[in-house]
Amino acid sequence: MKRLLGKLYRVILAVAILVAGIVAERTGLIEYLSDPYEYPVIMELFMQHLYMVALSMTFATIIGITAGILLTRQRFRRYAGICMYIIGLGQTIPSLAVLALAMNFLGIGTKPAIFALTIYSILPIARNTLAGITAVPPELIDAGKGMGMPPIKVLMEVEIPNAMKVILTGFRVALIINIGTAALAYVIGAGGLGDLIFTGISLMQTDKLLAGAIPVTLLALFADFLSELLGVALVSRGLRLSE
Repeated sequence: MKRLLGKLYRVILAVAILVAGIVAERTGLIEYLSDPYEYPVIMELFMQHLYMVALSMTFATIIGITAGILLTRQRFRRYAGICMYIIGLGQTIPSLAVLALAMNFLGIGTKPAIFALTIYSILPIARNTLAGITAVPPELIDAGKGMGMPPIKVLMEVEIPNAMKVILTGFRVALIINIGTAALAYVIGAGGLGDLIFTGISLMQTDKLLAGAIPVTLLALFADFLSELLGVALVSRGLRLSE
């Protein structure tokens, strides 16, 4: 059965690639991408998109994990609900509205885009960090304390390793959301692949639209794959085997 499914998967993949090639040829995408004048522009927009995603995810990860850890400590645990509500406000507002608000006090360009993307990406990371550490069995924490570990060592060697899978799930969700939302940064002059997407829509040029949309899709799929590899590297083998 597995061999049959494997063959079926290859057939479906081959058909999908064939259809994609036909669509790319019919819409003029291949000709557009091979244009020596357009290719450098596409690469520049791609690097702008990657820069915004990388920088905003770095900030969001640092803030989200720090907030999640602090809210699991005894003195701050009572404020977890209100703090998660405040952090979650960033995602209750539509992404375009967040970009517009950021533009009002940071101007136009890359800075407000990175700020808005950071705000939009914090919640999944903070929420999953809080949930993952809270779900660590108390007996594991008690065992660490019984071995004479100080609180910081219990956190780094017991709580975070056992919560890592849940934390990485939040990171993956935030990363995929970030990559898609970064395309909207074009409307506030930050560039990125959204430039090609919205220009293609406004001029009804399918080749330009696909030249922006396909890299965004591939970037999201590649990010998801990298998140899987990150899970293999950071989640302990014992926890992976237990599942």
